[in-house]
Amino acid sequence: MIKIQEPSRPLEIVHMEWLDGLPPGGDRSYNSCLVIFYRFHKTFISLPCHKDDTALDTDPLIWNRVLTWTGTFTNIISDKDSKFTSEMWTKLHNLFGTKLSLSIAYCPKLMV
Repeated sequence: MIKIQEPSRPLEIVHMEWLDGLPPGGDRSYNSCLVIFYRFHKTFISLPCHKDDTALDTDPLIWNRVLTWTGTFTNIISDKDSKFTSEMWTKLHNLFGTKLSLSIAYCPKLMV
């Protein structure tokens, strides 16, 4: 394992994780949220979603609510969630030149 580098500029490194098992809420009974942590600014945003959302459900959520305002990220750190390791996300990472760094859930260090 290696230590996660500190970003030198905004949007260079972000963490994305899903929080599941939340009580249903809102008019669409959301029971999960996607948390995006910006390492440079040490701030986060959370987006309501459903535990059973797929990569196809997650892509427009991130595109419409985040990337249209901030632009693309350089490096995304997340655990091995299938939403990030799917073929669709792999193609998007290649298209935007984003690096996906996989980590172990609840562990602050990256896998090698």
